[in-house]
Amino acid sequence: MNKPTKKPEKSSSDGERIAKVMARAGLCSRREAERWIEAGRVEVNGKKLTTPACVVKPGDKVVVDGNALPDKEPTRLWRYNKPQGLVTTHRDESGRQTVFDALPAHMPRVISVGRLDLNSEGLLLLTNDGELARKLELPETGWTRRYRVRVHGTIDAKDLTSLGRGVTVDGVKYGPITAAFDTRTGANAWLTVTLKEGKNREVRKVMEHIGLTVNRLIRTAYGPFQIGHLPVGEVEEVRPKALRDQVGRFLS
Repeated sequence: MNKPTKKPEKSSSDGERIAKVMARAGLCSRREAERWIEAGRVEVNGKKLTTPACVVKPGDKVVVDGNALPDKEPTRLWRYNKPQGLVTTHRDESGRQTVFDALPAHMPRVISVGRLDLNSEGLLLLTNDGELARKLELPETGWTRRYRVRVHGTIDAKDLTSLGRGVTVDGVKYGPITAAFDTRTGANAWLTVTLKEGKNREVRKVMEHIGLTVNRLIRTAYGPFQIGHLPVGEVEEVRPKALRDQVGRFLS
């Protein structure tokens, strides 16, 4: 039996879904756009939207929170060395400081490519193009995320090897993970961990599953981009040529 063919998205000549248009303008991610629409924050041609099932055509007037939707800026990408203690969200209900609060004042509004949790640190990619962020997060992109992970507990080489076949924890299936022992310092050991999915708190949950407690987690690479010698808390823009070379195929 043949699988149903996935319908292609509307071309720009026919119009595009409102959430995609908002994401490409760098205002928010597609998911956030859908929530904003449901909250009544978006109008098209003077009519307030109640559903994201809306196609915007050239010439349509889109207004968000009373302001006209900005024109799409040229796509830009930054590397950010996230310190511990920041949440990767634009608004935190608990009032904690966010990654975006800590960015330099001269930065435009940006969206993160994936997330790092409160106590994780290291490389976080930021972009002004919400559609690009969505594409780079997808496992189909094939980009590897690499981490340096400090763990407490007894390391069993067989347990580490078993992660390469994938593992299910609390009903959640995780894809193949490569975990290699690096060094030991007292009761702790450092591992290099690589994966391609990056589900919520994946490294911590999988390590706990094999009896190890993560007490430090540093992302060192995301696809072709590496943290290198970028100081903690600093942000650096990816040069236009490197951007075209590395993500050009994902740009629409």
